[in-house]
Amino acid sequence: MDWTLKAQAARDALPEHVRKMTDAARAELVTANDPYFRGIDADADLSEAMRVEPARSSDPKGPRILYFDNGHGWLKYAFVRRTEDPQIVVEEIFWQ
Repeated sequence: MDWTLKAQAARDALPEHVRKMTDAARAELVTANDPYFRGIDADADLSEAMRVEPARSSDPKGPRILYFDNGHGWLKYAFVRRTEDPQIVVEEIFWQ
């Protein structure tokens, strides 16, 4: 998983306990069989405090948003397909 410079700076500015939650969210993404979480209840394996949805319903293969901390924070990420090394790139992070 990679972070854009802006997203990494935003993550680093968060309180320690929130950075731990983002690390947990990151772990869920990098270990998921399908980081798009397609289909009904595809994100059922996530903790109750997390859920995933498309950033835009009109772009089913586009960016996704992973909500964490019961919706108080989110990570917007894209999945870059590569043959040998698929890559998840976090574009934005927000927490309130």
